[in-house]
Amino acid sequence: MMETYRGVVHPWLCDIMGHLTTRHYVAMFDDASYHLAHACGVSVDIENHDTGFVDVKLEMDFITELKAGELIIVRSGILRLGGKSFTAQHSMHRMSDDALAATMQATSVAFDLKGRKAIPLSDDFRTKATALMIAGGDDVSGR
Repeated sequence: MMETYRGVVHPWLCDIMGHLTTRHYVAMFDDASYHLAHACGVSVDIENHDTGFVDVKLEMDFITELKAGELIIVRSGILRLGGKSFTAQHSMHRMSDDALAATMQATSVAFDLKGRKAIPLSDDFRTKATALMIAGGDDVSGR
């Protein structure tokens, strides 16, 4: 898995119990997805996009609570490549002890933004994503 995000659990990202709140886990995983997409050859600039990706399924597991002040790292890889879709695995760890805090699997579909329909994954994407494949179906949460 490749490193796709580093961050800090700031107090303003926490809920009333002092833990990183769910909405911010999603935001950090979303930021990580851009780095993974870039590694797969996807341009992440906002100009000239006729194609893109739509997320169709997100599945998250929360394993260890993160508190204000903790440093985190996200590592990501590709679990599955289909004809028009792929599934990415993201794992968030507390940096101080590398404890697994949360995981997210995201299934995304290649999409024609003008025609509003699913399209095949490009050969370039497939080649680069194949290099980032991780063991399919492995439960990285240890549960």
